[in-house]
Amino acid sequence: MKPALLIILYVATVTLPLCVSWLLAGEPRSWHQELASGFGILAYSILLAEFVLSGRFKSIANTVGMDVTMRFHQLMARTALVLALLHPLLYLGTPAGGQRPWDPTRQLTVTTDFASLASGIGAYLLLAALVVLAMGRSQLDFRYETWRLMHGVGALLIAALLWHHTVSAGRYGSQPPLSWLWLAMTVAAAGLLVYVYVLVPLRSMSHRWRVSSVRQLTPRQWELTLKPEGHQGLDYKAGQFVWLNVGHSTFTLNENPFSICSAPAGGPEISFMIKELGDFTRTIGQTRPGTIAHVDGPYGSLAVEGRREPGIALIAGGVGIAPLLGILRQLRLAGDPRKVRIVYGNRREDQIAWQEELDAEDAIFVLSEPPEQWHGETGWIDGGVLDRHFGPEELKDWLFVLCGPAAMLSAVEDHLIARGVAGHRILTERFEYD
Repeated sequence: MKPALLIILYVATVTLPLCVSWLLAGEPRSWHQELASGFGILAYSILLAEFVLSGRFKSIANTVGMDVTMRFHQLMARTALVLALLHPLLYLGTPAGGQRPWDPTRQLTVTTDFASLASGIGAYLLLAALVVLAMGRSQLDFRYETWRLMHGVGALLIAALLWHHTVSAGRYGSQPPLSWLWLAMTVAAAGLLVYVYVLVPLRSMSHRWRVSSVRQLTPRQWELTLKPEGHQGLDYKAGQFVWLNVGHSTFTLNENPFSICSAPAGGPEISFMIKELGDFTRTIGQTRPGTIAHVDGPYGSLAVEGRREPGIALIAGGVGIAPLLGILRQLRLAGDPRKVRIVYGNRREDQIAWQEELDAEDAIFVLSEPPEQWHGETGWIDGGVLDRHFGPEELKDWLFVLCGPAAMLSAVEDHLIARGVAGHRILTERFEYD
């Protein structure tokens, strides 16, 4: 699906209830009352569209990229929150209560029915909490699985509360054409959760994998390799990622996104680089060969297939080397003649994974805490490092593929753009989003 078509579909979906409301018309009201209704309608429809922007739909994530999808998801969630916060404030000064002789349908007044208002107030507070918790997730002492459950259930509860509030208290939403439209859109949004958490796991049951090896790469980094059981494996592009579930039922929240560091041309087995960080990853070294695993994917657009640039720069920080290593391996197995240059940053020398393999590629290693005898680059991957290793011709023509921490990516992206690198020649994948 083309990005332009996705944009058109998104705009059409979120504005459809607003257009239907306009067609239904009604008694004329003051501008701020109409604006209040419009903001409420848009906030509700944007929230429902957020169920699609969850990152688990390949037609979206693999077309516009996971970075763009998640950034847009965050931006629109915050936009919905702002519209929702303004919605009740714009009704200030509007008559409230029961029927007036001049307003037999109560279209010019605001209801004081507690049940109708309570659902709106509940959604109002829950939406604010959901956005704030998402923005501060990295600072909260929550397991990732717990946060996912809270986020999904919270979003579903908000959608249900908004449906009740809209059809019972809304001037437009209470009218049958729009109330049925809202019901259909809300049920469709809930259906997307059913697809992700019920239908996808059901399908995954017939495509099991088994752990074939677990190998320590560095003191806290491991390579996990899976082999397909009873099927041909995964049809993926080098640089993509999957949701990985090791040792659990398919119906579980114990799955995490990991980039594939193996190459499609290397055979049906797939490998991942996993760093000890969270509840699952801290025990990865204890995983036994033969353990059942499940894979949902592939996702992401960090791939170089079909590109025609004369050279490729692979710039990674920490475990961001994983998808870039997959790209490098695929290029070599496919006999691609293009030049490749790797810039790989870590804190210490003992954190460099696959050093011998990368040394053969004349990789540039950057350490922020180098040992005394270190002769490579020091500090962080920044503009100075890039300028020392990429000349004007490379900046003009090469493809730059980046993966790593957000701070590193922002600094590198800004410098490349300032140096004249076109945006379409910069591919990125972030680990986290603010």
